Amino acid sequence: MLDPNLELVLKVFPALVVILLTSAICGRLAMMVMQPRVLGEMVAGVLLGPTLFGWLFPEAQAALFPQDVRPVLYVLSTIGLTLYMFLVGAGMDHSAKSPGEVRKGSALAASGIVPALALGGGAGLLLYDMLSVPDVSRWEFALFVGGALSLTAFPMLARILYERGLENSRLGRLSLLAASIDDALAWCLLAVLTAVHLGRGFEGAVPTIVLAAVFAAVMLLVVRPLLRPLGTAVARTGRFSPTTVYVVILVALTSGWITDWIGVYAVFGGFVAGLAMPRDPAFRDALHGRMMEVVSTLLLPVFFTFSGLNTQLGGIAGGAMLLAFGLIFVAGFVGKYFGCALAMRGMGFGWRESYAVGGLMNARGLMILIFINIGLAQGMITSELFAMLVLVAVITTAGALPLYKLALPDQHEPQQQKSPVLERADA
Repeated sequence: MLDPNLELVLKVFPALVVILLTSAICGRLAMMVMQPRVLGEMVAGVLLGPTLFGWLFPEAQAALFPQDVRPVLYVLSTIGLTLYMFLVGAGMDHSAKSPGEVRKGSALAASGIVPALALGGGAGLLLYDMLSVPDVSRWEFALFVGGALSLTAFPMLARILYERGLENSRLGRLSLLAASIDDALAWCLLAVLTAVHLGRGFEGAVPTIVLAAVFAAVMLLVVRPLLRPLGTAVARTGRFSPTTVYVVILVALTSGWITDWIGVYAVFGGFVAGLAMPRDPAFRDALHGRMMEVVSTLLLPVFFTFSGLNTQLGGIAGGAMLLAFGLIFVAGFVGKYFGCALAMRGMGFGWRESYAVGGLMNARGLMILIFINIGLAQGMITSELFAMLVLVAVITTAGALPLYKLALPDQHEPQQQKSPVLERADA
């Protein structure tokens, strides 16, 4: 008789092998059609779920992903998400910006989050009776849908701008600043909604909200200064020592554990822990170089597959469900794309640059998948709404780069290059 632990390992390893192989193939195919690798990995997760693999080979899928393996995948995906959001927070550029640049970035952020939140919330109010779970109020449901649609895929936006050498252009810096503000506000909204849902009403959620705010304040005001010597040491040596690696990972995972205990999910703690990391560019580069490939190659595909196992696109078949999906998609697309484009135009950018930023800011990528997985895990949304928002994530992510290139072809990009010094002078 096999040891139960060994038996579980012999079940988990084949699942991981298939997940990584499928993700690698789909990621490569995505890059061949000029799409980011993460889009292929997202699609791979959906394909391994009941939509395709489970539909064509139900017995094989049940054997590969039995019920006792899924909790292991959930734990691995939660660790991966916590570390990924930690790296997102640590990678945000908090370098000195002029008041004018901050003002314009905040205006762009508001133009992306407010229309999407309003239109998405309106769609949620209309669809409440069709898509909501019984113990979620109409306003909670509306705010969740609006919050999910107000997200921007900050890491994807940053990657596109860096690949095209636009990260220090006026367009690039404003976009990155606005996306970081959008995502931070959306995570705060999710933290509040989760606390309200688990606390069974706003009054019951007050202690959770207060504890989360205290945690964030302690991390940013107390822990952050204590971590500055790490940044100095890495800047001096140019590498991470084993002790530094231990400290960094312990801070990230401990923060996730604390916020999970508080009741606002581990990824929030990981994100705040990232914000508390030293802001030295050398530290950020070394941190991403040491951790990002492992997290994005091993752990994130597990998350995409876990999401895919919960995604049943057949559940949104039929006229009423397709109309509901169309309403949600249009609300999210119009709110982000035209809201950001009109804001950019109002700040003096040309229509090309304005629509290019609208296309990039409209991508949801991995961010919305994390958001809705938390909602599904906490019982805040139905599997039908989850599947609809997965489709929104895939379509808007796939459309980001084509919309950008349609508005701003290669021959126009050199005009966007501008030094940070000139940019601050313009602001």
